[in-house]
Amino acid sequence: QVQLQESGPGLVKPSQTLSLICTVSGGSITTNYYYWNWIRQPPGKGLEWIGYITYSGSTYYSPSLKSRTSTSRDTSKNQFTLQLSSVTPEDTGVYYCNLQDNWGQGTQVTVSS
Repeated sequence: QVQLQESGPGLVKPSQTLSLICTVSGGSITTNYYYWNWIRQPPGKGLEWIGYITYSGSTYYSPSLKSRTSTSRDTSKNQFTLQLSSVTPEDTGVYYCNLQDNWGQGTQVTVSS
């Protein structure tokens, strides 16, 4: 059973960059055909897919967030990351990392000065 755990600062100032790490256990992020997702849920709204990084390191992002989003990975630590630049209060929400039916517990990120 793959387990995922998000980590990162809970408070980010407007215009700064949000950075999160997802640490994976019980499986390798280089396992063939695995697509590692970032998903968020703003308060009072539904889930929003942000993007993914694949087992080979390829990336793909939501068109609405593409200009501000970057993902990377550290295979030695079995981690993948999310960076979202130029954040605004509208980026506030719970951020999840995900693989198929496996979800992290989520981490609250608040954008506020």
